[in-house]
Amino acid sequence: MSAWTCLGFAIALEIAGTFLLKLSHGFERWQWGALSIACYSACFFMMAPAMKALPVGVVYAIWSGIGIVAAAAIGVVAFGEKLGAMQYLCIALVLVGAVGLRLTGKGA
Repeated sequence: MSAWTCLGFAIALEIAGTFLLKLSHGFERWQWGALSIACYSACFFMMAPAMKALPVGVVYAIWSGIGIVAAAAIGVVAFGEKLGAMQYLCIALVLVGAVGLRLTGKGA
């Protein structure tokens, strides 16, 4: 499996873990919290091969950047959270940075 594929799975698992953590209501609903921990654990398991092949700064920036954008989108869509125009702009800048890192990096 390529480093980028591993990173993609790590991102998906991190997003799922964040969503489940929100559903746990601060671990009051422990089943969702346990699933969140499982997703985060699997996330790091998938991110390790990506860090072995790609620069750590690029991996972490893309992983966290896309996670930030997805978490914000899930908050708005699934939980009815409100964001202001400046917040949307800042989130868009995070996404631009993550995509820019991917497009300018060496292929692995």
